[in-house]
Amino acid sequence: MISYSQIYPDAQPRSASGIYRRCFALGLDQADIGWLDHAAGCRRRVGRDERLFRMDQPFRNLYAIRFGHFKTYQFNSAGEQQITGFQMAGELLGLDALSGECHQCNAAALEDSEVCEIPFASLELLFAREPELLRRFHRIMGQEITREQDLLLLLGNMRAEQRFAVFLINLSARYAARGYSPTAFQLRMSREDIGNYLGLTIESISRLMSRFKNQGLLKVDKREVTLVQPAALEALAAGTEHCKPMS
Repeated sequence: MISYSQIYPDAQPRSASGIYRRCFALGLDQADIGWLDHAAGCRRRVGRDERLFRMDQPFRNLYAIRFGHFKTYQFNSAGEQQITGFQMAGELLGLDALSGECHQCNAAALEDSEVCEIPFASLELLFAREPELLRRFHRIMGQEITREQDLLLLLGNMRAEQRFAVFLINLSARYAARGYSPTAFQLRMSREDIGNYLGLTIESISRLMSRFKNQGLLKVDKREVTLVQPAALEALAAGTEHCKPMS
């Protein structure tokens, strides 16, 4: 078997940044994390509204988000944008292309962001060397599949209030998993983008925010959101409670 060190004879293990620990490195020792850090290649700045990759672009790299937020989207037959997901620091972009040779969606930065490019050819060599890394990667893929299934559920039978509650609880859980506050965070995406993702109008999102705020579920200050009653929001997301109409 060709080893990673044979391909990169001058490479030395380095101390990996937290991004790799969050993305891949669970279960690997420090030397292995260093090899992963080397495989990641260069860092790339992506300005607000700039595309990281486009649909049908040949697949070369995965992208680990170091900081910032992104959205992925496609265009329907009428040329209208449909947002398929929002991604944050500690998550991977580019997994959509693993089933073929090209990306299946577009990815654009919601704010000034930075990613680490991970050449997939180098990553495959590392998978051969480190089975635990491959297992971790499979788990990440499984999480992405689950997220896509959740989107289909969101756009299916859920009421508008339930969709929005699921969206907030999902963000809360993802921030918590990355060491940030699960109850106080900033919405990096616009209300229009949230509505597009959830299959709702921007007016519906504004009304839902007002209802949740008036009922003491949220505090909202521009894009700053505080989940005042997370348990009540979880009940709304689960469909066991209903949001009261505006008085």
